[in-house]
Amino acid sequence: MSITLRQLEIFIAVAETAQVTKASKKLFVTQSAVSMALAELENQLGGSLFDRHGRSLILNARGRYLLPQAKDIVAQVANIESIMSERNDTLGGSINIAASSSLGNYILPYLIGAFKKSHPKVMVTMLVYNTKIVEGMVVDGTVDIGFVEGEINNSNLKIRPWFKDELVVLTSPSDPLANNDVFDVAKDMKDCKWVMREKGSGTAAIFHEKMKGYLDEVNVVFETGHPESVKRAVESGVGIGCLSALTICREVENGWLKALKVEGVDMKRQLHIISRKDRPVNDALVEFLVFCDVMSVCEEENVCLSSPWKLQSLLARHSAGKKR
Repeated sequence: MSITLRQLEIFIAVAETAQVTKASKKLFVTQSAVSMALAELENQLGGSLFDRHGRSLILNARGRYLLPQAKDIVAQVANIESIMSERNDTLGGSINIAASSSLGNYILPYLIGAFKKSHPKVMVTMLVYNTKIVEGMVVDGTVDIGFVEGEINNSNLKIRPWFKDELVVLTSPSDPLANNDVFDVAKDMKDCKWVMREKGSGTAAIFHEKMKGYLDEVNVVFETGHPESVKRAVESGVGIGCLSALTICREVENGWLKALKVEGVDMKRQLHIISRKDRPVNDALVEFLVFCDVMSVCEEENVCLSSPWKLQSLLARHSAGKKR
């Protein structure tokens, strides 16, 4: 389970009042709720944050380290509503999106959710397919815009770089490779069984392009059409897989999967936004594209977007930075 905003708020209240009783009154919650949230936070962080002195709780070194960061995160989230409300909340219209699997399932729902809070009158529709199908839907005008992982070469399309992503090798915790910190292509490829995305998938296409010097050694034992299927198959021990680092954040955080950076091959890839050159762009879509620009800082900050709170924190920092 990920750290929650409420846990951080309770931690701050206890740090400022030095007592569970006073913190509970300050937050209008029960003492047991404060104690439980604090215990869960300490368990998730692997150690205590306070030294107990009678009925008082005094921050220890770990707690003193966490406190300013916790305050910063809470402040950023508290400001997100006011930051976003500064945008024009009378904007209307509709946006029809098609997205490839990794982006449509793991990135865009959080972005669309945050965008809708700022622009509730804009209707957003999103369909999720693989890169090749998304390309076709944009070309034939079924959707306004596409978000893709694979390479696109079509003279009728405007191709806009979005942000860079990195593919990683994933293993089950019981796989011998899980004892390593990296996947060494030259040494570790032999005898591996692979769980792969289907043909037409942007992830599969990039994997084959990046690993073209080693394809003779790639033994594919299972091919599937969705990242979740890849993850479950790897978790159950069918083999190892290769997916975007952004798609496996929760599994890695919970210890269900181990992610290995690839050594010997650059596995970074450029993600793109595609649209037809001759298709007019409405105000709602222009605003949404501006909103999506926040992801351009994702690579620099190595953000792992495993929860809406992490995206909101990123949005707040990005908006505050643009104001300075």
